[in-house]
Amino acid sequence: MNIIFLRDGHGQSRARSMGARAVVLTVVLALSLVAALLAGAFWLGRQSAASDASITPELVKTWQENLKQQKEEIRTYKSLAQQNIDALTLRMGELQARLLRLDALGQRLTDVAGLDEGEFDFESSPALGGPEEPALEQSFSVPMLTQVLESIEQQAESREQQLRVMDELFVNQRFQREQFVAGRPIKKGWLSSHYGFRSDPFTGKRAWHSGVDFAGKEGSDIVAVAGGVVTHSEERFGYGNLVEVNHGGGLVTRYAHCAKLMVKTGDVVQKGQVLAKMGSTGRSTGPHVHFEVLQDGRSANPTKFIHRASR
Repeated sequence: MNIIFLRDGHGQSRARSMGARAVVLTVVLALSLVAALLAGAFWLGRQSAASDASITPELVKTWQENLKQQKEEIRTYKSLAQQNIDALTLRMGELQARLLRLDALGQRLTDVAGLDEGEFDFESSPALGGPEEPALEQSFSVPMLTQVLESIEQQAESREQQLRVMDELFVNQRFQREQFVAGRPIKKGWLSSHYGFRSDPFTGKRAWHSGVDFAGKEGSDIVAVAGGVVTHSEERFGYGNLVEVNHGGGLVTRYAHCAKLMVKTGDVVQKGQVLAKMGSTGRSTGPHVHFEVLQDGRSANPTKFIHRASR
């Protein structure tokens, strides 16, 4: 048999001769290839049919139930996460309230202690800084945040207790300073009569004088020499208009012959507060204030209280 090979274009054709055996072998190979392709297509079809047959309604139902269960678990996790967020938010609110109380206590202590407001400004964030360090890749988890919040709460509670104690100490110290009897009962004037025996200004005879007198201008201020409670503020025989202040610790001061009383019984007064205006009421020869000090109910020499240094 002759086989003719044709070339594209204008090239010459060539012929090749093949024997009968070669022709038969070529045909057999071609038929084998076709048979193999048909067998492969048939096997793939059977496999696909078998796969389709394995997806039963029961299997589909199982898948649906698993999917439903997974969705339910997701909803549960979301609910737990929201509860954790709500709990953390509540604790953050409590911490903010405590911090506000701490700021108020700190500001009060700053005022009581007379500290510089610029040095302790509780309305500003504290100054922080430092060299930059590589950050950890791990973020805070909910348990870690909970531990941090618990630690902050304990520290805030401890600081709050300490500040309360300090506040009480400062208040007590200030109260003691207020109660400390010292100084003169006038802002302007001069000492006109001492404590002890003297010549009575009306009779000329030797008589006991239970206080000291400060003369001054009519209507000038008479001030408290210490903080306390007004126990008497009205006229009394011999004293004229009288203010009496109890300072605690057994100490009482009296301010007599006043022209006008500026406080009333029961008032709480501070050191240096104006109690009355200087006058000449009662047994008096002119504008002055008769100043007495009683210690445990007995007359005491006001001079030692007048000249001692204030706290």
